Amino acid sequence: MATYAIGDIQGCFDSLLRLLARCAFDPRKDRLWLVGDLVNRGPDSLAVLRYVKSLGDAAITVLGNHDLYLLMIAEVANARRSRGDTLQAVLDAPDRAALLDWLRQRPLCRVEGEYCLVHAGLLPQWRVKKARTLAAEVEACLQGENYREFLAEIWGGKPACWSGKLRGVDRWRVIVNAMTRMRFCRLHANNDCEMEFTAKGGLDSAPPGCLPWFALPGRKSADHVLITGHWSALGLYRLPNLLALDSGCIWGGTLTAVRLEDRALFQVESSPRERRAAAE
Repeated sequence: MATYAIGDIQGCFDSLLRLLARCAFDPRKDRLWLVGDLVNRGPDSLAVLRYVKSLGDAAITVLGNHDLYLLMIAEVANARRSRGDTLQAVLDAPDRAALLDWLRQRPLCRVEGEYCLVHAGLLPQWRVKKARTLAAEVEACLQGENYREFLAEIWGGKPACWSGKLRGVDRWRVIVNAMTRMRFCRLHANNDCEMEFTAKGGLDSAPPGCLPWFALPGRKSADHVLITGHWSALGLYRLPNLLALDSGCIWGGTLTAVRLEDRALFQVESSPRERRAAAE
């Protein structure tokens, strides 16, 4: 049995199938760990959702910001759509309700042994066990009867700092933003960590006083291997305790898989059709 961790797919179904063929993935004995952002920008979000759902327990995926965006525009009345999203086929699908219900049941982070699967990252104050507890709070909201109200309220960048005293929507928004949107953080003199959401470039684009979340001093999740995506400008980035796997497939890069048992690397180039979808 092998476990393949795969970076952001974002509707690139053709690349996903070619990558799985390169890995010789067998759903009868192997597993996939998907870092989230299954959908949007690429041309085949519907096919990706249907395929990953069909794999059952052979595929584990966490929620990314684009997955939450799909849930929001599908479930919240008068939700504001981003210009150029590629999600209409999902919204028009006859199995839309089943797909959205399945997506809504996905976790925000997954912990197994030494590994923690999360779309963007974890704030430095959080040990992995704490992060899993916080994720469960958000998952309960998404899976509860008032999930539409929750989806309508979690958008926005404030508050940008974690505090155990936060309650309700403010608390959940910080958890969601850290786990699905974070790249850089700014440390203040009192050791507060403030998430910074404007910079989306590589490591050399850090705003003054900011560090990538995984380089913050004293990060309490450093005793686990975090498997993440989200940061295409960072690209494939590997450390002993970090596998950052968003290699920008939808932007003309590659789709990446790492076999966790031996850290073997597998990649495929994005297709011309996928690159055109992002450019349109």
